Amino acid sequence: MRRMRTLIVTLVGLLLMVQQGFAAVKIEGVRVWPAPDHTRIVFDVSDRVEHKIFTLDNPGRLVIDISNVSPNPQLDALKSPSELVKRARHATRNGDDLRVVLDLTQKIKPRSFVLSANQQYGNRLVVDLYPQDAESSEPVQTVKNDANARRSVVVVIDAGHGGDDPGALGPFGIREKTVVLAIAKELEALFKNETGFTPKMIRSGDYYVGLRSRTERARKMNADILVSIHADAFKSPQAKGASVYTLSQRGASSEAARWLAESENNADLIGGVGSVSLDNKDTVLAGVLLDLSQTASMRASVTTGGQVLSELGKVTKLHKKQVEKAGFVVLKSPDVPSILVETGFISNPDEAKNLNNKSHQRRLASAIFNGVKRYFHDTPPPGTYLAWQKENRKEIREYKIARGDTLSDIAARNNVSLLQIKKLNSLTSDKIRVGQVIRVPAS
Repeated sequence: MRRMRTLIVTLVGLLLMVQQGFAAVKIEGVRVWPAPDHTRIVFDVSDRVEHKIFTLDNPGRLVIDISNVSPNPQLDALKSPSELVKRARHATRNGDDLRVVLDLTQKIKPRSFVLSANQQYGNRLVVDLYPQDAESSEPVQTVKNDANARRSVVVVIDAGHGGDDPGALGPFGIREKTVVLAIAKELEALFKNETGFTPKMIRSGDYYVGLRSRTERARKMNADILVSIHADAFKSPQAKGASVYTLSQRGASSEAARWLAESENNADLIGGVGSVSLDNKDTVLAGVLLDLSQTASMRASVTTGGQVLSELGKVTKLHKKQVEKAGFVVLKSPDVPSILVETGFISNPDEAKNLNNKSHQRRLASAIFNGVKRYFHDTPPPGTYLAWQKENRKEIREYKIARGDTLSDIAARNNVSLLQIKKLNSLTSDKIRVGQVIRVPAS
């Protein structure tokens, strides 16, 4: 009898294990993240899932089949369509499988993958929808030029994380992705109002951009500098202070090896400093050109980072008083000077509260702005308005407006254009007042 009981208990245990192994997966929710260049759909699931996707034509549809799903999945978010999806519907098939059908507005290139649970999310099934014909992620952003076609300095601003990647999570429900986007938008506004600069955003909303894509976009935008904005976190809530990072030598070396090994990089390398191509160059010459480019970019990054860190020290505590070095992927463009700014520790309750405060966000943005601006005024790239301004700075004189003066008369008397005077003084109209002091360029 004892042997029989033991056998029964063993069999029951085995049956339970088998049942657990084949237990239906529960879909606990779905999140939709529309971005300018794609739509991401994330299914939150109780366990890893088997799935497949395929497209159908006439009309265009994407079919997502998920195996072994428990009844009544939570798919309310699919009721809100994106630019790529007109509507969505779902039904059970083959007893316990789920089929989701998305009616599409255009042809797409879908991609799907499964992610394991981490500290912030459980298991996930991710489906990305990319327009088949789309090449660019953001609307075309033009570069401002002055009257003599002298180009502006292009500052590319990268708000870290986004979409289903919230970044670090602080107390009070504060998310890194939200805080850094707010600071990035403040920084963008400052550069928009500054003569000689054009800001461009890697992301302008709540969506995710891949790390490699961020550096690629900066290069395509002809960036003179990439400023990546983040908020730090640590297991101890006492950690505090802002930091600035540039690329480490080790990170630069590994990136150089990757660029030299990947043929698709060769055609457009060093686009930010003269469009030099490594195509048809032998390995030694290609390595020398790449090394020169990286050395110049890293030197500019360190100098800019130092200026920014100095300005940040005026508005917040510093975690370290010198520029740090690390191998962050977003810093690895070989021809674009790049800095990563950790604006504070979101894991520190006091700093988290500050980071979520609009006034503090503006102060942080102003500090970054002042540091970057100072660097480019001191070291303007050739061919830019700032370079021309620096060359002619000694020839610019001040003039006090007298009664009866007009801008057009002043321009004629000094043999310069009205537009030059307005641009130099950041004037949006021809209105002037007696006693006002303006700067007048030499003819």
